[in-house]
Amino acid sequence: MGLDGTQGPRTGLAGEDTRGPAVPSLPRQPPRRSLPLDLVAWVAERRPQAAPGIYRLRHLPPEATAEGSSPQPARALLLRAGANLLTFLLAYRYGMPAVMYTAGYLGWFHGLSADQFNVVASLMNLVLVILFIALFGRMGRWTEVYRRYLSPRGFSRNVRPVLAKIVTNDGPPEAGRPDGGERATPESPASADPWGVLRGAGLGEALAGVDADTRAGRVSDVDYVRIHRVWQEVVAEPGLVGAFGEQVAARGAAACAHPSEARDLSVRVAEHDLLVGQVRLGTAQDVPKNPAAHRGAGFALDQELLATSLLAVGPAGTGKTVRLARPVAEALCLQALARTACVVVMGAAEAELGPDGSYDVVIAPGDASSPYGLDLYGAAQDPDGAAARLADALLPDELASRAESARIALQQVVGPFEAAFGRYPGLRELRALLGGEAASWEALVEALRERKVLALHEPDVQQRRGRHGQADDPGVLLADRLALLDRPAFAGCFSPVGEGDRPAFAMRALEHPLRVRVKLPERSHPEAARILSRLVVGQFLQAAVARRDRSLFAGLVVDDASAALDTAAVQGLRRLRGANAGAVLLLRSLVDLPEALRAPLFGAVGCRMAFPGIAPWDGRLFSEAWGTVLVRERAVTLAPDTSGGLLRKAGRLGRKALSGTTAQTESVTTREVERERWSPSDLAHALPGGHTVVSLTTVTGEQVPPLLVDLRS
Repeated sequence: MGLDGTQGPRTGLAGEDTRGPAVPSLPRQPPRRSLPLDLVAWVAERRPQAAPGIYRLRHLPPEATAEGSSPQPARALLLRAGANLLTFLLAYRYGMPAVMYTAGYLGWFHGLSADQFNVVASLMNLVLVILFIALFGRMGRWTEVYRRYLSPRGFSRNVRPVLAKIVTNDGPPEAGRPDGGERATPESPASADPWGVLRGAGLGEALAGVDADTRAGRVSDVDYVRIHRVWQEVVAEPGLVGAFGEQVAARGAAACAHPSEARDLSVRVAEHDLLVGQVRLGTAQDVPKNPAAHRGAGFALDQELLATSLLAVGPAGTGKTVRLARPVAEALCLQALARTACVVVMGAAEAELGPDGSYDVVIAPGDASSPYGLDLYGAAQDPDGAAARLADALLPDELASRAESARIALQQVVGPFEAAFGRYPGLRELRALLGGEAASWEALVEALRERKVLALHEPDVQQRRGRHGQADDPGVLLADRLALLDRPAFAGCFSPVGEGDRPAFAMRALEHPLRVRVKLPERSHPEAARILSRLVVGQFLQAAVARRDRSLFAGLVVDDASAALDTAAVQGLRRLRGANAGAVLLLRSLVDLPEALRAPLFGAVGCRMAFPGIAPWDGRLFSEAWGTVLVRERAVTLAPDTSGGLLRKAGRLGRKALSGTTAQTESVTTREVERERWSPSDLAHALPGGHTVVSLTTVTGEQVPPLLVDLRS
């Protein structure tokens, strides 16, 4: 990747391909000044290794008990420790005189001088104290009390927040405050010099401007990650070291900026740690169903998890967009500015997915002020593949049985047209050919003859023209579906390259650190919005896998994916794991999908989220996907007491006559049985508002069982 955000032949901003520009020219945004950041402290913050899904910044791993289980509740632990301490004092107070009296009675001190007696008494006192401490300290778990409450680490974790709340009537330190956790020691290399890697490579003189920006607080987390990201690429291409040093010397912290010149977002709604690529979404609750390592820890997503794709299901109003889609989209936009990712965010025009200023390309069909259009073919290099994807997007679910004939019909038009004119057909040209207009076909045949490729494409042309007018002709159906996009409201949005005022965005641009927002006209043109959603998702899945350079993580966020998923899309999701790409798909209900797609969709994604209020039949799929777990079940059986002799039986008869109750015996049976981790009923009725249950899978296959997460904290 070059210093201008491109790599190799990917100039990307001019569109040298006749099939369409990969990246339209990006508007230059004025440099945005972010909030002051103590870069040295931020880089030196604690980020211990943790299980997937745990927010690592300032994370304090939970401490297990001596038996290796999860910590006991504080109240029971302190009560037991206090009771054993009191017993120890009483035992020592009265036990020592008793031991001395017994020893004297047995004659142990006979013939000893005063000094010898004092030495022996002190030794006996010491041995007795050690025995008592060992006995009562073990029963009272004093070592665990010290570790959790009296040690420096335990005091800052468990005692200091309580004292702060009592003294100042305030809560514990927030995650973003500098005193919210331990930091690395100032003597560590990262704490001493965050630019030590570059300085050690001989760029000390070039870093003068960067050092000045660091001292003045003008370096953001995006700047730090971006410069180090570019440096890693420069190391792989030593010929760029000189240009890198010149740019760092000239621009300081703004060196190697994103092509839009933006260095931060105008607003952030979530907490991010760009150093490890995490976005914090909430807090895992301290409940028995959650693994001990996650209880009370921050919950976060990163590229390792998003690369397996995520499916979230929940009714409208449960927070899917605000608490999941927007934070994830915001994280990917920040990573794009740091040149580690590219992102496509799609949803309704009114969906809260961030301001337009957070994106480089905003595509809004139906909005005359939208600066960009959409390439119907995604700038695909293969005309047959582009035609097949467009055909799948055009057909509704109820006509999926005719998908294969529709693909062939569209390929029989797009292939010859591309061979004749060197480009793909525009919307109206394609509609006219599929509709069987004689003038359009004659012009196509003449162009093929002039290029001397008529013989090669003549079978497709004759077969397509021979089907015109037949009852089962899929061309008429495709032409009618294209008419939904050929509306005055969409004028210029799907124009061919070189025509119209709007540059067409193509998914081939996923090799660049772009931020793309697609606004669907769901209110004014709902059926056209369905077509566009299927088209965008299909093009993304194709382009993400076909990338030659996969160093950038390619992320897709779809606010409502009910209309965007089909069989081809579900199959494409499985291929994203190996392409450094992933998708976040939001659904209101699985009922919106064909029944044949529901189980395959669950198998295609690695992360699954259930929001409050889902239907029991939706919860059943989650419950089956999460499986069962062994739990210890305790059964109590009561039976009439018939034991004892004549006297005990007479006493029981008298008790029954006086109180009306029968004496019973209690039998306790303990066994291990399999139970669902989360039952459909629990997911549908017991999940509190603002919470979610989420299971995670990393690219390497490491799994995290379902977690109950509070998305409001």
